[in-house]
Amino acid sequence: MPENVLTEAPSQDAAPDHGGRRGLLGGRVPLARLRDLALVPAILAIAVVGQFVNPVFLRSDNLVNVLQTMSEIALLVLAQTMVLIVKKMDLSLESTMGLAPGIAAWLVVSAGVGHGLGILPGGWAVPVTLAVGALIGVVNGVLIIRFGLNGFIVTLGMLIVLRGVLTGISGGQTFFQLPKSMLYLGTAQWFGVPTSIWLCLSLFAVAIVVLGWTSFGRSLYAIGGNVDAAKAAGIRTDRVLWIVIVTGSVLAALAGLLLSGRLASVASAQGDGYIFTVFAAAVIGGISLNGGKGTMFGAFCGILLLFMIQNVLTLAGVPAQWIGALNGLIILVALAISRITGGKAQD
Repeated sequence: MPENVLTEAPSQDAAPDHGGRRGLLGGRVPLARLRDLALVPAILAIAVVGQFVNPVFLRSDNLVNVLQTMSEIALLVLAQTMVLIVKKMDLSLESTMGLAPGIAAWLVVSAGVGHGLGILPGGWAVPVTLAVGALIGVVNGVLIIRFGLNGFIVTLGMLIVLRGVLTGISGGQTFFQLPKSMLYLGTAQWFGVPTSIWLCLSLFAVAIVVLGWTSFGRSLYAIGGNVDAAKAAGIRTDRVLWIVIVTGSVLAALAGLLLSGRLASVASAQGDGYIFTVFAAAVIGGISLNGGKGTMFGAFCGILLLFMIQNVLTLAGVPAQWIGALNGLIILVALAISRITGGKAQD
């Protein structure tokens, strides 16, 4: 856990909007905590609709399938939520999800049949994947924090570069015959539930606690609300941004590891287009694109609601192309609702 970085309350402009400290000190349930529950009725409504559409929907195996397929992209939502709260944006997460396990597979799978080099033992796959994720985060941090470049443009360029590198090392083909170390997290079960679900829920639980009840979490909201006021309050803003950006990239690499393990392969297009679903989930979960607002619980409800809707549409026989269109429509509607309820123009 990072050491305390907030020694005094920031100015009113920079105060965290989530209301965690006031709730802890005053003993009252803050309004933001109640807003976190806004999607719960919608989730229950979709569950009822899904049961009417197809009785299979509420079966345990279908619900587990929804949570497992959601778990990989949910980690991208977790990462993007942290980045958005500090008023940054990382478009390269989807490419990191593909390249990090792609490089690991390239180095460890056998040459020829598996399309790899086979120069490292299989046990190195997981640490290599996470190390590549961290390295990508460091490069993004250097360009955004040290050189002060626009985060949107930097990560857009990084998305294209990483996608090209993955295509180059794979020759446009799919890596397979992955070692057991790469398959474990995507295929193992703990207490009858896929490991990826346990991992996803645990990481979101940790993030909810960190952002809601620690000084480090409050510093993220302060930076997103007013970075100058955060600096004046004694927050080491650059250090916090470094932690957020690098952690986000590592989470994306972990998400790629989960997906590769479940599919037992790494495709050259792995993660392609996922960023649109990530933003849809974050926006409907109440994460502000202006920074400083939103919670991890809201983000989790957003991705859960989105995947439940997709599952209902799939069970109803709706073509996948229309499901993709729905994601875009959800983003537009959620942005409009956020503008109306927030009363503030979005940059």
